Amino acid sequence: MRRLTVVALSLMLFTLGLCSLSTPAAAQVAVGISVGFGPPALPVYEQPICPGDGYIWTPGYWAWDSDDEDYYWVPGTWVLAPEVGYLWTPPWWGWEGGRYLFHVGWWGPHIGFYGGINYGFGYFGDGFVGGRWDHDHFFYNRSVTNINVVNIHNVYNETVHINENHVSFNGGPGGIERRPRPEEEAAARDRHIDAVPVQREHIQQARGNRELRASFNQGKPPIAATGRPGQFSGHEVVASREAGAPYHPPANRGGGGAPHNENARPPENGGGGGHTFNHAKELPPIERGNPPNTGNAKVDQKYQQQQQKLYDKQNQERQKLQQQQEKEHQQAQQRNFNQARQQQMEQRHQQQTQQLQQHHQEQAQHLQQRQAPPPPSKHR
Repeated sequence: MRRLTVVALSLMLFTLGLCSLSTPAAAQVAVGISVGFGPPALPVYEQPICPGDGYIWTPGYWAWDSDDEDYYWVPGTWVLAPEVGYLWTPPWWGWEGGRYLFHVGWWGPHIGFYGGINYGFGYFGDGFVGGRWDHDHFFYNRSVTNINVVNIHNVYNETVHINENHVSFNGGPGGIERRPRPEEEAAARDRHIDAVPVQREHIQQARGNRELRASFNQGKPPIAATGRPGQFSGHEVVASREAGAPYHPPANRGGGGAPHNENARPPENGGGGGHTFNHAKELPPIERGNPPNTGNAKVDQKYQQQQQKLYDKQNQERQKLQQQQEKEHQQAQQRNFNQARQQQMEQRHQQQTQQLQQHHQEQAQHLQQRQAPPPPSKHR
């Protein structure tokens, strides 16, 4: 009964676009948001000062608004831990099955897998080194967190080696190449607490702020972090210093932000039904078309030969484009493309795929019109 209640609540919050809840069993599983192009690079910004004892840093991240089909920045902020001994595992984006899927964050006694993303300030892709619990007090690592020692005395210093990397997703072209360790998988089975109410309000407020949309700020949000959840103005607000990389979203930003259905039937005749395909390998199978039946065996045989010829030609063109795109993906990995070059390549692949799909549809329609039997003659 409890599991059914959690699932129902998650679906309800899904509709609101909060993307903030998780069940313990699904901590490593995407919640259903599927987008056709990756989020911008993580912006560069400073951490606001910790407001008081017991606050845990929750780093900023890019979320997805399916209504506007746009990414928006959820500013990093300090949040009181919901329980003594609990830490925050940030949400993350991962490349799976040719799409970018969103994984929610959660509170728990151990840090879980968050895609290997370098969010900074203690979250450098592997665990958390910004602080630790000692009995019922949280101690802050001053080398990576902004602490006022006049107000907070439970501190320590531990040097951390940081690799600068602003990539915001795991896997796929240009993504972070890292898999969960056994201890991170074990953390996913711990008892968890979902994002607390102030975090949900913080997300909702970010979603409603036009300036935080990637299409508006080009990857450099004016509110990168806040001292407390929901405080989007005042002296505790920190702006981005710069974007992590140039932002180049696809011309057609339609990302399919609705929950992704792996079992959905592909549209008839490869038409796509409005679905955006990013690579030739994702296109549905080419339909051969219905056998003609004009009543004239010779005419029907000729039409069938034309259908087969077009089918073979289109398959060859699709295979050629697929091989070309896969070759470019391999070259991008070998040459270690940055996120800007990766996004440019993916945008080009999407345009190539859509152009090929449209061209094949026009060819099929033209052949079908030629195959249509002539209207019966009218006798006076």
